[in-house]
Amino acid sequence: MLHDLLNALQETLFMVFTAGFFTFMIGLPLGVLLSVTRKGQFLANPFLNKIFGTFINAARSIPYIVFMVALIPLTRLIVGTGEGSIAAIVPLTLAAIPFFARLAETAIAEVPKGLIEAAQSVGASPKQIIYKVLIPEALPGIINGLTVTLVHLVGYSAMAGAIGGGGLGSLAIHKGYHAFQTNYIVATVVILICLVQMIQICGDYIVHGTLKRQ
Repeated sequence: MLHDLLNALQETLFMVFTAGFFTFMIGLPLGVLLSVTRKGQFLANPFLNKIFGTFINAARSIPYIVFMVALIPLTRLIVGTGEGSIAAIVPLTLAAIPFFARLAETAIAEVPKGLIEAAQSVGASPKQIIYKVLIPEALPGIINGLTVTLVHLVGYSAMAGAIGGGGLGSLAIHKGYHAFQTNYIVATVVILICLVQMIQICGDYIVHGTLKRQ
């Protein structure tokens, strides 16, 4: 049992943090784009903002289990299979990107306009404003958003086990539910709770350290 749990935990960590990495790398630029193209911002483009906003809202409105099943053909095209922990990374990432992008957008939108105006007054380019003002000032909120996203990815990864995604969810379903081994279900629940708590504690610690430096 211990061997099964360790292997499943390893798969879950691999799925969550790999998907989290790609989510951050794609979702943060998307969140910045959504924020700076708002009406009244220094790169205002309501048309572009509306297009991306509509796409993100549509993606967020689909339940994850349905989203994952719908993406099986794309997953097979990208990684060559629709099952396993590697395959689960594709829908996990695509489901988390819109969620994190909205959180990043909100964090960036809370940066005082006075800082942006001050940067513009000294001749800072839009790129300099984004990298030297917006992101550094919004960093605590961005990290907090990433923490929340990772917690959601833990839940998503567990659901992925329902259709062969691997990890703790798959172990709980196949060896716990189908094989009527309650100890597997209990152990999986305990591990998932501990994992979420550790992610949240680490995220809060990093946010606190970032606020102190600011």
